Amino acid sequence: MDFLDRILSWGMRAPDRVAHVSATRRMSYGELVGRAATLARELATTLPNDRAPVALVGHREPQLLVGMLGCALANHPYVPIDDALPAPRVARIQEIARVATTLTPDDIDRLAPVGSALPAPLARAGDDRFYIMFTSGSTGEPKGVQVTRGNLAAFIDWMLGEQAFTPGGEVFLNQANFSFDLSVMDTYLSLVTGGTLVSATRDHVADLRALFTLLRETPFTTWVSTPTFAGMCLAEPAFSASMLPRLRRFLFCGEVLPREVARALLARFPSAAVWNTYGPTEATVATTSVRLDHAMVEANDALPVGRAMQGTWVEVVDADGRVVPEGGRGEIVIAGPNVSPGYLGRDDLTRARFTRRHGHRAYRTGDWGRYRGDQLFCEGRMDQQVKLRGYRIELGEIEAHLRDVSGVRDAAVVLVVRDGTPHSLVALLLAEDARGDREALAREAKAALAAQLPAYMVPRRLRVVDRFPMTANGKVDRAALAAEAGAR
Repeated sequence: MDFLDRILSWGMRAPDRVAHVSATRRMSYGELVGRAATLARELATTLPNDRAPVALVGHREPQLLVGMLGCALANHPYVPIDDALPAPRVARIQEIARVATTLTPDDIDRLAPVGSALPAPLARAGDDRFYIMFTSGSTGEPKGVQVTRGNLAAFIDWMLGEQAFTPGGEVFLNQANFSFDLSVMDTYLSLVTGGTLVSATRDHVADLRALFTLLRETPFTTWVSTPTFAGMCLAEPAFSASMLPRLRRFLFCGEVLPREVARALLARFPSAAVWNTYGPTEATVATTSVRLDHAMVEANDALPVGRAMQGTWVEVVDADGRVVPEGGRGEIVIAGPNVSPGYLGRDDLTRARFTRRHGHRAYRTGDWGRYRGDQLFCEGRMDQQVKLRGYRIELGEIEAHLRDVSGVRDAAVVLVVRDGTPHSLVALLLAEDARGDREALAREAKAALAAQLPAYMVPRRLRVVDRFPMTANGKVDRAALAAEAGAR
């Protein structure tokens, strides 16, 4: 059964089951499916049949799920846009996407106030665009990654086969904005399995007391977040199995999972599986996965990201596209049915990053990687390189060494630029023990780096901080870190 049909079927089989919770708002499957049908009929009536994109601007309101399904039923790809973005950025995304219309939660309430019977099913094809997710571009211009129905189906089928979710029995944490593709993991896996999706709003993130109240009062079974978000929660000693007694699994994606975060989660949640996954937006959320255990965490300074999903190829290649021997370092390339057809309106970028391998579309990730046995290790961005006093430095390498220092839970290294000139490296650390001696930990970490790295790679200053600033997507906000470090 098509994944969209699976979602619609829950509206008939269990109309009263709660599909989504955001703050005090709840939406049942019956309401979700019925209102999506009403919206689809409205879109089919008012928009030309050209499958032009529809922008959905909001936060994590239930109405946005109505918008997503309504667009899918009407065969219009949706473009999720966070309403916290500056107005010029929103306007530029709308312009690049050439959207047919823009819908806010209020618009959806007006157009689809109540549900109705499902419309006649429209013809669907695997290469139909399902959504367009915009990411940051290296030139400052946002890039629209086109994801097809077939791409999303491949991802969903893989995750359903691997995770063995309980139909109708899962409660998913939604931490990421709907404009960040990590949210695709929790949103669609929840809806396809008849689960309940519970969103942590901006208010929860801004007030940790409210966040931990949400965690205590919600019977979460599946945790989906960035590692940074989980690391922030670990600063609270009560964040453990007693707070989340029904939790079955952690699913991480979007950035590096530090070893200390994984170690702490395995200790505090002995009955929950900790999964590390990897994949860029261009390959539909994630392509590799591994369930971590104590032995794997202790054996590796940097954690593996696992094996490729069935039916895909994840290879490490040299500059000429040849697969490097096991243990060799190269660029990670992904080929398979989950790979996007490319960037919207940017044929130049598509030609530069997308190719074909093994009879499928393939994407050059720009990430360093290597295989050790059958496990893939991602070693950071090929372009996460800075130049300081003539030396080329990989910031990710310094961070990896810092995470291996006893007492350091996570680390971020930034380059401070003054008057347009690279000035120095600064390392910000999160401590395992928030009440410990911060200055002593910073000294120990600096000494550990000096014993392993060239002097030019040892940050001039190391500081222990309470938390890292986060972007709206739950990743470390490196621009804010660099600005803070420079100001000090």
